[in-house]
Order: sequence, then C-alpha cells, then structure tokens
Amino acid sequence: MGTDRNGFDIPEIDAFTRVYWDAAAEGRLLVRRCGGCGRAHHYPREFCPHCWSEDVTWETASGLATLYTWSVVHRNDLPPFGERTPYVAAVVDLDEGPRMMTEVEGAEGGLRVGMGLEVAFREGVPIFRPRGGSRTAVRASMG
Repeated sequence: MGTDRNGFDIPEIDAFTRVYWDAAAEGRLLVRRCGGCGRAHHYPREFCPHCWSEDVTWETASGLATLYTWSVVHRNDLPPFGERTPYVAAVVDLDEGPRMMTEVEGAEGGLRVGMGLEVAFREGVPIFRPRGGSRTAVRASMG
C-alpha cells in the first residue's frame, strides 16, 4: 500500500497496473480481455484467470454494470472510510462480464439487486451510481 496526499492508504501502483490507474484518473474504466478465450476479467492480471493465456489486452469498458450485492457500512475506523460512513460497499457485474468490488453512491432512493449502475470516478477511483431500471424488486433503504 502507498499513501495519497492526505496520508490515506491507497492501492500500490506498479508498472503493470499504472495503465489502469492512469485511465481511471482520466475517467475511463479498463478491463483486461483474453485473446485466447475471449473473456474479460477484473482486477487486472498479466494472464487470463479463466484459461491462463498470456494473450490479454486492455479494453475500455462501457462503464455500465448491474448491482449483484451490497452492504451499508455504518462503522469503519480505517481512513478514509470513517469520515464517509455510512457508505455502500458493493459487488457489481460489469456489462463486459467480470464482477468488481466497488462503492455505490447517490442511491438515496434505495438499492435493488439487478438495478442498473454506471461508473463515476472519485479521486481517480471507479465507483458506481444508479442509472435507473432494475431486473428485480428487492429493495433496501440507505438509512
């Protein structure tokens, strides 16, 4: 882990992941696509986790996703999260296929499994916000 300008822990950016984090700083979400099996994956790896091929390339994702699951975190003593509670830790299914851990914001009307989300960026980190629509009617309050 490294630290940002506020002294908070951030993911370590190395030569391989720099492409991902530079794109995120520009407002683009990247995934890796395998030339062997054609499947996309996330978090970026130098090989395909499905078929182990090293024939993988960067691809700009659509930024669209579906909410798979979430939890509203009311207490977290680790910086910078303690200052932002409550917040929504979530897992989303990217339209390209892979699942991604993230944070959802702007869902004051509640969250529903299957609801449509779109990527947004906060300080160079991808997060998601509702885009409207849903495939199921399970609902939870953010309060």
